[in-house]
Amino acid sequence: MRTAQLTRTTKETDIRLTLSLEGGPVEIATGIGFFDHMLTAFAFYGGLGLEVTAKGDLEVDGHHTVEDVGIVLGQAMRQALGDRKGIRRFASAYIPMDEALCLTALDFSNRPFLVFDAEMPQPMIGAYDSCLTEEFMRAFAVNSGLTLHMKCLYGKNAHHITEALFKSLGAAVKEAVQITGTGVTSTKGVL
Repeated sequence: MRTAQLTRTTKETDIRLTLSLEGGPVEIATGIGFFDHMLTAFAFYGGLGLEVTAKGDLEVDGHHTVEDVGIVLGQAMRQALGDRKGIRRFASAYIPMDEALCLTALDFSNRPFLVFDAEMPQPMIGAYDSCLTEEFMRAFAVNSGLTLHMKCLYGKNAHHITEALFKSLGAAVKEAVQITGTGVTSTKGVL
């Protein structure tokens, strides 16, 4: 089973996370309702089992919680992928959400990089700062060893744009982590 279970405690957050690339229960509790909704969508469209409990300094704002969950989720993804032998590695997904259309293209290359091109028309989505989507994606990409390109082609509603980004990430991850061979998918022979 390709799984990981991690905890991370700092002065700002306390996070417990379990990830299974083979599916399983999805239970998310971060204290930020919209972020819980996005992580649930990511896991659902990714075919992942994901359990997250996060307690953060929400009296400050949601930044530390969202970024630190991205860090721990990225570390769990790296651990669950192991040596990455046999994975498809590359994937992409276009996801529409009403008036918004978003693209995610990614490579589990072990060379972390983020290109994020998605303007958020509204600064807040409930209690969630819309600018935190980029922070989450950066933390996830860096800590999982993922080259991640995300783009909103068009959209007028920050909720729809953000949801399309998380769903497209899930759909692309689902395809990229599939076992399609026995060796490392690289002409170098190593990732």
